[in-house]
Amino acid sequence: MDCIFCNYNKSEIIAENKLAYAVLDKFPVNEGHSLIIPKRHFQSFFEASEEEVKAIYSLLHEVKEMLDVQYEPQGYNVGANVGYHAGQTIMHLHIHLIPRYKNDVDNPRGGIRNIKTPLVSYDD
Repeated sequence: MDCIFCNYNKSEIIAENKLAYAVLDKFPVNEGHSLIIPKRHFQSFFEASEEEVKAIYSLLHEVKEMLDVQYEPQGYNVGANVGYHAGQTIMHLHIHLIPRYKNDVDNPRGGIRNIKTPLVSYDD
């Protein structure tokens, strides 16, 4: 299978449980931007089993605690793009955990509707 998340470099995993793992995003919006990824290959959040949703939820909390210590963000955005027309580019479910910082955008009102551009360009 030619899926980047099914063939992920195990040394880059920052947290893991039986059904999911977490890594730092290679194209972060902010420092600490992480991805929570189920181990089973499927595209949509709506295909996740209840057990997988619980595993993802558990890792979201575990990684948030790590990011709280390392980066001390003032807030977070949590989300998933489901389908090509929603912006999903890797067709393996992944949940974004994006730390937010005071003044990382001029006006944070609207949350992800006004998210800033990535720290690293996709062209790099």
